[in-house]
Amino acid sequence: MTEKLEALLQENRTFDPPAAFASTAVARDPGVYKVSDRAKFWETFAKELHWFAPWTRLLEWKAPDAKWFVGGKTNLAYNCLDRHLDGPRRTKTAILWEGEPGEVKRLTYEELHREVGRFANALKSLGVKSGDRITIYLPMVPEIAIAMLACARIGAPHSVVFGGFSPDSLRDRMNDSKSKVLITGDGGWRRGSIVPLKANSDEALAGSPTIEKVVVLKRTGNDVPMKAGRDLWWHDLVPKQSPDCPAEELDAEHPLYLLYTSGTTGKPKGILHTTGGYMTGVYATTKWIFDLKENDVYWCTADAGWVTGHSYVVYGPLLNGATTVIYEGAPNHPGNDRFWATIAKHKVTVFYTAPTAIRAFMKFGEALPKKHDMSSLRLLGSVGEPINPEAWMWYWEHIGGGRCPVVDTWWQTETGAIMISALPGVTTLTPGSATFPLPGIGAELVDDAGTPVPRGGGYLTLTRPWPSMLRGIYGDPERYKDTYWSRFDGRYFAGDGAKIDDEGYFWLLGRVDDVMNVSGHRISTTEVESALVDHETVAEAAVVGAKDDTTGQAIIAFVTLKGGLDADAAHGEMLRKHVATKLGAIARPKTIIFTPDLPKTRSGKIMRRLLRDVAEGRDLGDTTTLADATVVDEIRTRASTSPQED
Repeated sequence: MTEKLEALLQENRTFDPPAAFASTAVARDPGVYKVSDRAKFWETFAKELHWFAPWTRLLEWKAPDAKWFVGGKTNLAYNCLDRHLDGPRRTKTAILWEGEPGEVKRLTYEELHREVGRFANALKSLGVKSGDRITIYLPMVPEIAIAMLACARIGAPHSVVFGGFSPDSLRDRMNDSKSKVLITGDGGWRRGSIVPLKANSDEALAGSPTIEKVVVLKRTGNDVPMKAGRDLWWHDLVPKQSPDCPAEELDAEHPLYLLYTSGTTGKPKGILHTTGGYMTGVYATTKWIFDLKENDVYWCTADAGWVTGHSYVVYGPLLNGATTVIYEGAPNHPGNDRFWATIAKHKVTVFYTAPTAIRAFMKFGEALPKKHDMSSLRLLGSVGEPINPEAWMWYWEHIGGGRCPVVDTWWQTETGAIMISALPGVTTLTPGSATFPLPGIGAELVDDAGTPVPRGGGYLTLTRPWPSMLRGIYGDPERYKDTYWSRFDGRYFAGDGAKIDDEGYFWLLGRVDDVMNVSGHRISTTEVESALVDHETVAEAAVVGAKDDTTGQAIIAFVTLKGGLDADAAHGEMLRKHVATKLGAIARPKTIIFTPDLPKTRSGKIMRRLLRDVAEGRDLGDTTTLADATVVDEIRTRASTSPQED
């Protein structure tokens, strides 16, 4: 007997594309889903970009290895910058930056092109050649995009490390990639405090023998030590360089960047993306999913240290000639309305953020967004994890004013670009569903034996190669095969579960290692969390499975209520009954622990691993990436006194 995931949650609300939106949408023909040749579909977009030399073969595919646009020569930075300079985009704002203290800076495409050329020449002056790896450890300032584009311009693969990572994490990534140069800053601003990037870098560099030079950006002005012969100030090195740096004509499969993601072995995986296919994938998905128009002000709130920042803060928007907003700091500093104030201030039209952020804002209530004029918005997006229906509805109503389509997107570091999402001018939306695989993407659910599951729950696999797919794990081809291609023969599987409803809509259920086995039923934490947040008193919820002698695993829920509400045993019993009503008795939590907040990384991801440690009474794992480590201590105290259902 094969196993599959239970599909418990039902959602019947639907929203058609607004007529005015659909009439001018970039993708407006429902026939776009009828793609007979997926490779040719992507080729259409590739032909809209600049190539120094055309490809001779569109695709070479021998699972699990793909080569796209074989023989083609291109350059991603050229496509992001140079090809926009012959028309009115030359003087259009490319980057609109706001620092946490409130400074605003705008760079036109012409100005950005000039700064990228200077920094590319600066790297060359330090001996950097095509193929050399460069590590970038910067705050969210314009220079992070400049550094990335400069690396792409000269063919030096970059490895961006999130500024919230520890010295150990930085060291591991520099050493695995054998980076030649580190680009960092004296610090960055976060909730009014300085993140000590240079101090962290110095600690990491003590064990990083391949780094020859360190370029340091002065951002916060705090005193930092500079090592003679190794460390160079950005403001001393870069301004004296020529802005003229011709883009290297690179093979389509030339390595573009490494981005490290966590691995089950404890050793981060260096996900490798290459130039031509990645460029095509992010160009196409940004254009169609975010329906970009020439006058849009587009804001994706991700940090460039994550793949969303690569694809949908820097490369995707600039490939499309858009104005992309970059914000440096925390979403709730100096007030909980910072995002809404920023949207109003800069007349943002397209806004893309994470469900964790949306649920946090729900906790603060709708009065804060109501303070700000956000009528400029016309499209909303969600990224990072499945969005529960009530968060989707809150987002649609209180941020979008009931007029903005919400595109929920599924993809991964490994996929490089969005795989499953609505097309806002075509797709009928239903809250909580990512809707359908994009044209050109083959996706299927399978059960534990690899048999396709046309309806119900299963493991989400991709069945055909796509241009932006990872080309491997850096330095470890066997790990690449074992991690992504060994579970189901000929299929890409990276660990996510999903369900398909009777209308063919895809509903993401999160990581399969976040599936609980309760009395033989495989239940997704995402569905239980969605049922909890469906209750009018709940702002946020995180659910984990804990060992249980009777049922195998018990459902433990950590719940944050909306402001001012009592959190007593009676309230917990009410929420248990609510979940049982929504999903069935099998999904009823055994324990509900009320907490004022949940443990999250600085990017907003809930650390369920730590919650499992709390639920099972174990010592806590690494907490260095938490935005507020004191939250876990509070949760442990509350867990020890929370009543359990018999």
